[in-house]
Amino acid sequence: MILVTGATGFIGRHLVARLIAEGRPVRCLLPERKLKKLPWEMPPEIISGTLLDEETVFQAMIGVNTIIHLESAQWWGRPRDLERVELVGTRNLVTAGRSARVGRILTLSHLGASVSSAYTLLRVKGLMEEVIRTSGLAYTIIRSGLVFGEQDAFINHIAMMLRASPVIFLMPGRGEVVLHPIYIDDVVAVLLRTLELIDTVDATVEIGGPEYITLEDLIRTVMRVSDSSRLILPVPPYLLRWLSAIYSRVFPRSLITAQWLDLLATNRTAPLGNLFSTFGIQPKRIEDTLLTYMPEKRYWWPMVRYTFRRRPRGI
Repeated sequence: MILVTGATGFIGRHLVARLIAEGRPVRCLLPERKLKKLPWEMPPEIISGTLLDEETVFQAMIGVNTIIHLESAQWWGRPRDLERVELVGTRNLVTAGRSARVGRILTLSHLGASVSSAYTLLRVKGLMEEVIRTSGLAYTIIRSGLVFGEQDAFINHIAMMLRASPVIFLMPGRGEVVLHPIYIDDVVAVLLRTLELIDTVDATVEIGGPEYITLEDLIRTVMRVSDSSRLILPVPPYLLRWLSAIYSRVFPRSLITAQWLDLLATNRTAPLGNLFSTFGIQPKRIEDTLLTYMPEKRYWWPMVRYTFRRRPRGI
């Protein structure tokens, strides 16, 4: 049995769909509010509860041999939410996993994650990695570049901001930060192959797509593919953090959050050949992939719906 946390998130729902299609036994730990509309035609086994409920987590571990831990508050949460979900939730998970003698835990982290990072998201992810490394369980930590796809919360948010501003686009810094985007299907393929690869046990593996790209080039690519040409205006990142803080006081959610800016704070790359040499996967190029869905998308309504969507009260 495979237990998946964060199963209705961007990566989780794609992963669970693949696990179900392959006939693997899957169990998902989901809060009650997520049970009203599940994203799968044939839902897996569901345990209702959160990572913060220790009794429920122990119940979810019965018969489990592998945990895939994807639960995160990185796109919507404030710092206290990050610490509650990423740290307290992960500690509860590994404690229950040890008691149930679970064989292995897999988790997805970020390139650049470090306990000494000056940026909240990367520091919390680094601390989460340490909780898993010292858990006593066999583990695999996948450090990924920006994961993109039709419903992602990064590149799609760039497209939404382009729609919201018909003249200019406020770019954090001068756009020289180097990123390493990776397509959602490639990330899911990595997680599935990790289940079978002995060499990835007790290892931290860094992955990214087939190309490096600067932030400015990424923005221009999104402009080109979505046919939304704008004047790019470099803005000091600290000013955007202030604007984001003000915006989040007015609306339930902000398209640009502190964590969004944390991901743009430093160069975040993995060796280009890692995906193929470790997992035998030929990654998809970013612009070729965006062309398959972005030109037909309309971003006005998704932008409004996201902005007024309530924050989760609990995970």
